[in-house]
Amino acid sequence: MSEPSFRPPDLPAGPPAPLPLVTRWALLVLALLSLALGVTGIFVPVLPTVPFILLSAWAAARSSPRLLAWLESHTSFGPMLVEWRRGGVVRRRAKWMATAVMGASAAIMLLVVPHRWVAVLAIGCMAGVLAWLWRRPEHLADEATQPQA
Repeated sequence: MSEPSFRPPDLPAGPPAPLPLVTRWALLVLALLSLALGVTGIFVPVLPTVPFILLSAWAAARSSPRLLAWLESHTSFGPMLVEWRRGGVVRRRAKWMATAVMGASAAIMLLVVPHRWVAVLAIGCMAGVLAWLWRRPEHLADEATQPQA
């Protein structure tokens, strides 16, 4: 006779275990560094802003609820972060801005970078990012179903 196999019941997922202090501090440093790079990217054309702000929010969500709350309530970063979290939404204006900045960066690299293959490799990466970016939704699903007034 074979014994019936024991299968533990499916339990609902509880809150995640708290992270060790060293990990929380490392994530907080990552969040602050990413935020600084994202803000710098507003003024430096080659440095992207959005990926660093998203990384900052991710790290802050795991290390500093206060920093995350500040990011989400920020007038510039907040709507973008909330839309990204709710459905991976990237607004059309942001897509066009990213396209323009990457295009300008590509032109500058072709003129300035001494090794053509380095510029072509970077431009290829930017083209891949743009292809992915333009496939992201532009509106939240619940916005698309509401009638326009």
